[in-house]
Amino acid sequence: MPVEVVFVIFPGVTQLDFTGPAQVLARMPGARIHIAANNCDPVATDCGFAIVPTTGFASCLQADILCVPGGHGVRDALQDGACLPFIAAQAPGARWVTSVCTGAFLLGAAGLLEGRRATCHWAYTELLPLVGAVAAEGRVVEDGNLITAGGVTSGIDFALMLVARQTDENTARAIQLALEYDPAPPFAGGHPRTSPPATTRLLRRVTYDAAMTAMREALEKRGTAFTR
Repeated sequence: MPVEVVFVIFPGVTQLDFTGPAQVLARMPGARIHIAANNCDPVATDCGFAIVPTTGFASCLQADILCVPGGHGVRDALQDGACLPFIAAQAPGARWVTSVCTGAFLLGAAGLLEGRRATCHWAYTELLPLVGAVAAEGRVVEDGNLITAGGVTSGIDFALMLVARQTDENTARAIQLALEYDPAPPFAGGHPRTSPPATTRLLRRVTYDAAMTAMREALEKRGTAFTR
């Protein structure tokens, strides 16, 4: 039987949040990948190139696996009159509801994280309670049929775990081997707990202090009923 995998994208999406898990899930037996957006016009990513959706929200079929990536564009997507209703309408019929990075805030704003354990990019986890979620430690966090992943590259780990849940571990291992996913980063420090404190402070000051403030303002502007 086919497995319909629907990725929701929006302007300013972090492309690896989407393309990382898409590369993995596309190799899962029976998987059919659908890229859903407001319409089928090219969608600008955070890397200077665009992705062409395969379907508009209005014509998208029901997802078996719903995946919402993140990116700085999440802030505008929170105010989008089509994106959140699409996510909310798809979720009840999906076997798996998932997100990568700050895509968790779109799930939360759509009413899907209330009282659920979830994670996102390390710089934003303290904001998860604003959408009703219980912030949990972990590169990938499962709560029933909800699977959330941390920042960017964690989407690959999430997708391999999801393949194992949907099929079996041997299939997931075969895909991991086929993709030669054998991480050996040149530096330790992909997370604040393994990075020099000075590096984390600098990155927060240069990038994430302002970005987190903007995300908080976007969530508060929306006036979500899930704010605690």
